[in-house]
Amino acid sequence: MPDKAIISHRGEKYEIGRGKRFYGIWAVGAPYEAPVDRWPENPSGWQQAWGRFATIEAPGTIEPVARERKSSWLKGSGSRPRGGLPLRPRGNVALFVGEGLLVLGVVLGLAGLFPAYFATPGQASKSLLAQPDQVVLHLCYVIGWAVSAALIALSVARPATARLGALFGLGLGVVTFGLFLADLGEATQAGVSAGSGLVISLLGWLACTVGSAFALAIKEPQAGQPAADAQLAQAGQPAPVLQPARPKRKHVGPLALLVLAAIGTAAAFFPSWDSYTLVAAATGTSQTITEGNAFTSHYPGLVVAGDVAVMVAIVVIAALAALSRTPRRGALLLAGAIVPLAAQAVSALIQVSQPVSPTLFGISSAQAQAVGLSISAGVTPIFWVFFVFVISLLVSCAWLFTEPGHPAMPAFSGYGWPPAGPGTSAETDEAPSDAVTDDAESEASEPKAKQEEDDSAAAPEGGGLSAYA
Repeated sequence: MPDKAIISHRGEKYEIGRGKRFYGIWAVGAPYEAPVDRWPENPSGWQQAWGRFATIEAPGTIEPVARERKSSWLKGSGSRPRGGLPLRPRGNVALFVGEGLLVLGVVLGLAGLFPAYFATPGQASKSLLAQPDQVVLHLCYVIGWAVSAALIALSVARPATARLGALFGLGLGVVTFGLFLADLGEATQAGVSAGSGLVISLLGWLACTVGSAFALAIKEPQAGQPAADAQLAQAGQPAPVLQPARPKRKHVGPLALLVLAAIGTAAAFFPSWDSYTLVAAATGTSQTITEGNAFTSHYPGLVVAGDVAVMVAIVVIAALAALSRTPRRGALLLAGAIVPLAAQAVSALIQVSQPVSPTLFGISSAQAQAVGLSISAGVTPIFWVFFVFVISLLVSCAWLFTEPGHPAMPAFSGYGWPPAGPGTSAETDEAPSDAVTDDAESEASEPKAKQEEDDSAAAPEGGGLSAYA
């Protein structure tokens, strides 16, 4: 007996597809004659079938399969069908361009560590390597983009990692945009100019961010081919990347905590983190000074704009991650944004552990020695608030990464299942068409009532589960 059903998606225990004038769900390995349930071959029937399939199948296991026919017991040997072959990306220029730009950006990021970052006339300029707090900060950026490039390179073997790597790099690039903008603002102050280290690092940031965007623009699947995220793309439409989905009731609490953690992180980012206590032994007086609040009057406008950009990026990325239909993708986007935030916290702790020069406060070394000045550095309480919120973001990111996705229902006409048109049947159709139509409800060569009777006879005994009537 010829093949009768075409399988669309498969999970751990069940698979869904189109039979002869019905949509059905089968246990993996079961014959055509033994569907678990079946529905009429129309849009409403497909919606019901997919809803049932997504309910009974294990979360996170549903994947599209290549076009595959299911055999009758009378034809096959009874062997268990294997999953459809995963789609391999064809030559994709955007992917290769993105990978190349990321590699270039990583190289430029490393090169930017050596020249002077800021140039000050009359003073020795320092490179990032000469500043422990700054070199750790920028190394975290470079390592993050290297991880993104590695994930994209792995797409040769695992196509799904391309977008994961691109999202990670894009999250990192969006947040560091504000940080580099603030550095440019520092270079606009009187007596300070951008050094070659800053210029090279900016070029590296640009290459990595644009490369991540290119890698994200992966060529959409052709019409009738399974999309990478269990949703079938329509011809001429891009495959979704971060398609939003309404969160389940049980997830509202954790997702609300994620967004609140992002808002708290943004709010704790701009106040002063550095605290300096100056003690004059000769007079017995002391003074505490806090530094780092970008909204004070002595900071240039670009510094303020950069900090605001970081704060907005944190909240927007967290919201996108929380609403993503594919939580793992949202987690990678959020993870990329967390990297520079965690690096900022580590950099601040390293900075306050370094000796403080009195010239930072406009006091010469001779004056400091005359009054017996000693300076101790620490962090303000708001820094620890920021630190706790970043930890909360990390926990939420880990939860998102392990949370199964919400399977999206493929479009009714997106999969190329053959209509049973005049003069054709599932038994003789060897070249299926590219659209499913309601014309499949009738066939000129066979009365509909007789066909329904045949399909009912093929169903297992006790078809109480059947929704096909």
